[in-house]
Amino acid sequence: MAELKYEFRKRMLQVHKKNRRVEKPLGEGQIAITSAWKICVPADNEFLMRVGRDLEDYFYTSMNEELSLTTKGADAYAIEYVIDPTIGKKGAYRVETTETRVCLVGTDERATAQASYLLEDLMNLEEAPYLTVGVEERVQRYHTRMVHSGFSLDVFPNEHLNMIAHHGFTAILLFTRAVDETSYGHTDFNDIIRRAADYGLDTYAYSYMVSEMHPDDEGAEAYYDNLYGELFRRCPGLKGVTLVGESVEFPSKDERTTGLVGTAANAAAYPDRATRPPRPGWFPCRDYPDWLNMVKRIIRRQKPDADIVFWTYNWSNKPRDVRLELIENLPTDVSLEATFEMSQHTTRDGVPGHATDYTLFVTGAGEYFTSEAEIACRRGIPLYSMTNTAGLTWDVGTVPYEPAPYQWLKRFEAVNEAHDRYGLVGLMECHHYGVYPSFISEIAKAMFTEKNPDGEEIIDRFIRRDWGEENLTTVRESYRDFGDAINDLITTGEDQYGPMRIGPSYPIVLYNHKELVIPFGDFAMHGNNRICFPNYTYPFYREGLYEKCQGESRLYKRAAGLLIDGAKRLQALLPSVPEGKRDEARRIAGIAEFMGRTVMTTHHVKESYFRKYALLTDENVDFNGVLDELCEIFRAEIENAKAAIPLVEFDSRLGFEPSMDYMCHREALEWKIDLQTQILEEEIATLRADGTVKNRDRKHFPRDMWT
Repeated sequence: MAELKYEFRKRMLQVHKKNRRVEKPLGEGQIAITSAWKICVPADNEFLMRVGRDLEDYFYTSMNEELSLTTKGADAYAIEYVIDPTIGKKGAYRVETTETRVCLVGTDERATAQASYLLEDLMNLEEAPYLTVGVEERVQRYHTRMVHSGFSLDVFPNEHLNMIAHHGFTAILLFTRAVDETSYGHTDFNDIIRRAADYGLDTYAYSYMVSEMHPDDEGAEAYYDNLYGELFRRCPGLKGVTLVGESVEFPSKDERTTGLVGTAANAAAYPDRATRPPRPGWFPCRDYPDWLNMVKRIIRRQKPDADIVFWTYNWSNKPRDVRLELIENLPTDVSLEATFEMSQHTTRDGVPGHATDYTLFVTGAGEYFTSEAEIACRRGIPLYSMTNTAGLTWDVGTVPYEPAPYQWLKRFEAVNEAHDRYGLVGLMECHHYGVYPSFISEIAKAMFTEKNPDGEEIIDRFIRRDWGEENLTTVRESYRDFGDAINDLITTGEDQYGPMRIGPSYPIVLYNHKELVIPFGDFAMHGNNRICFPNYTYPFYREGLYEKCQGESRLYKRAAGLLIDGAKRLQALLPSVPEGKRDEARRIAGIAEFMGRTVMTTHHVKESYFRKYALLTDENVDFNGVLDELCEIFRAEIENAKAAIPLVEFDSRLGFEPSMDYMCHREALEWKIDLQTQILEEEIATLRADGTVKNRDRKHFPRDMWT
């Protein structure tokens, strides 16, 4: 039976999976936790009382054991919560197991809660309420791990907050247009802040507040106090604020920019886009330190310890010396955030690539990040990075996570290396696609400790848990293929704002569709054509880009095969997977196949674009021959879209993204199939009858033809 829209949220509200227990004998050196044990919580600590209740539910729901909770303590057969600041660095926690007692110890109550979640993790991997006598200790590498909501944009049910805490994250982000106002309208910030704190999570404001005054302008102090001062006066529980150029740009006096804010003002002042200087939000202006110092001063009048995070995302591609001049002049009592892989150049199988936005085809730190990290380290500026390590990037926009653990492992290891080399202390681990807790975020939690664990062994543990020991080799093979596929997805801006953004519902069009609007996501922050452009274009007029696009198409075809074939291998294992695990295993395989269908759509888009371009530019083209090739591509893409329908019907999270809502579901795919059929049967037939592309008006042609 097909899932209804948003039905995936029911799964996101289930913190503890039902009936994880596998009946088996105790291993050597192990003890069993039974209903004879008690959970002992300090009587005067409401926070740990909630954590203890959570553990009580875990044993009942996941391990079929009914433990009682008490505040009176017990002499034996007790799980006890202990706060001990002397056990190690801030945030350290451990599980101490003897034959008759388990102590959950942390340096503070939040760390002690993480010890409770570690206890769950150990038993989940064991698939039984069994523990090995001894000590399991963890020290968190990163004091801040921030995520957006994956449930819905800026919507945080208690269960989602609880799950976020279980997966080791430390903070949530709220898109903030004004006090209690997000992109979806009114929201009670203080309620979210309070409930997040109940689960050991801080709350950061991600500022979308418009900055219309320069700090030197008369009245600027009062103006910004009405924005940032008012935010922290009315929401004193906020931990801090994240500031990024495109969202907080101000009218800079840097002569290298337009000095203007807002799209309309820039277009009016500089109508020739080709000669228009960059906007202040997209350039490391010399006066950003002045603006930042004013905002900092205003915020810290209300909250002296507020964490002010300045993110350099929007000028990652600007010249090194221009970027670093700004970093050298930033105040040292703010945090600097640099995106981890962005703007890095690569080559795959002879095809050049460039990390235009968040991606996993570049796993290591890019030059932009390292150049700014070096200065932050030298100057003592706390260093943060946007790493996407919650499990998703913009490579494929409408999946919950990318099930490619070996590719992620490279990213996790590179992030840890940056911690060791540059003092990286804080991570932003997703953007508005949010966090969907998965085995990838579980692996990240294990990797982001100071224990330096063996990543491949961790992956094996999760494969055994999710698929069974007997399927280890096959699942490894598929997971490696998924990583190899992502390694080939050298996604360009055209792809990330095109077919890779929404998936196989992306339409392939020819000449008379300039006004086409993708009719889905009407109520989303980024709905319809606002973040996905249905008229695919590629700048072939630039030297070498025709050949580059050909190489990308070849790589995408290979990647699609790796994903779809790997998913089919996993699907073939499903009869051998225990019934209680089969549903989730099928979802993992479905995500991979959906990714493959998305990549195949992108391959078909590129192949059709070559033919479309040839019909416009090649005087000696075999017109009917090219139309025959287009027909073949369109038919193949119709079949590809049809194959995606059972995937999105089984898993309602596929095709959804919090800021775009639904962009690929049955109705979207059927709309696309109908459109492709219409073009195939009518528009191509008309072109064949005419023998040429008529009405050569620029609005009907790819924009690169008119540059």
